[in-house]
Amino acid sequence: QVQLLESGGGLVQPGAALRLSCAASGFTLDDYAIGWFRQVPGKEREGVSCRSSRDGTIYYADSVKGRFTISRDNVKNVVYLQRNSLKPEDTAVYYCRAFWNAYDYWGQGTQVTVSS
Repeated sequence: QVQLLESGGGLVQPGAALRLSCAASGFTLDDYAIGWFRQVPGKEREGVSCRSSRDGTIYYADSVKGRFTISRDNVKNVVYLQRNSLKPEDTAVYYCRAFWNAYDYWGQGTQVTVSS
């Protein structure tokens, strides 16, 4: 069964660091581009960071540049999003995504709340 499962969400204080993980099962991530997206109620889902599988090109949204880092561990078949200096506006449901040609998989999402 093909699945992406996020973990690592929760409630954190402003300024804290938190790493999200996304474990893939039923397929290997090697050939897939990977990405993290987030969504708050009433707004469209937005791209946070993506990494190409071809040349490793990485994209970050302006709002997270310098604070977030996307990475992958092909041995463990896991994607990570390291998030530092968290702000209240980073509060959202975070989703991971793996896509390649006609294949496009999403995780179920994990809630992250940044609040004092």
